[in-house]
Amino acid sequence: MQTRLLTIALSGWLLSSSVFAGEITVSAAASLTNAFKDIAQSFEAKNPGSKINFNFGASGALLQQMAKGAPVDVFASADQETMDSAIKQKLVNASERKDFVRNALVLIVPSDSKLKLQQLVDLQQPAVKHVALGVPASVPVGRYAKRALELAHLWPAVEAKAINTQNVRQSLDYVARGEVEAGFVYQTDAGIMPDKVKIAFTVPLDESISYPVARTANSSNAAEAQRFVNYLLSPAAQAVLARYGFQKP
Repeated sequence: MQTRLLTIALSGWLLSSSVFAGEITVSAAASLTNAFKDIAQSFEAKNPGSKINFNFGASGALLQQMAKGAPVDVFASADQETMDSAIKQKLVNASERKDFVRNALVLIVPSDSKLKLQQLVDLQQPAVKHVALGVPASVPVGRYAKRALELAHLWPAVEAKAINTQNVRQSLDYVARGEVEAGFVYQTDAGIMPDKVKIAFTVPLDESISYPVARTANSSNAAEAQRFVNYLLSPAAQAVLARYGFQKP
């Protein structure tokens, strides 16, 4: 009897171990939220025993968490600069880095807005009192927006109207609720709420918005982390990303 109970207990332990053997934590840019949740479902379905835990937020904030010791197996940033910093801090190995998707910067307004905004200079209109803009120091979409405004010699004028946000989804929410007249988000974010926001125009940039991903240097499950990174570049995952408006790398 004792032998049988021991066998059952051991079998249960082995089953429990196998269930969690493929568990990893992925820290990813907020703009990837919807697409990554769908990708995780298909990844887990194709890899029994796998479990993806997500931590979404502004890329800069995620980097700070990693630097303070947060356990992360995969890091996906919305910009190259943040990944550069991760490499400099030895949180990620340069050889692990891969670009897996691209995006575009747009200016959005509430769906019922009557404002005629066709280019950046139009943000100087008196009717535009508030503009949602991610904190440039930690939110990539805010950094892209600031760069575009600087190139157009409009940064001081728009900065005075800026309502700083902690991530791109917060900017989207502010516009969707009509709390600001306009906001800078990614094209993919605008597509999430087509009934509440509309794209005024695509913002011209002098650089490509490409997203890098990498297994972290201190991953506790390196093999599974690498498997997920590889999956992001697979036709199946790329199809999901395309469905959400992302472009191929």
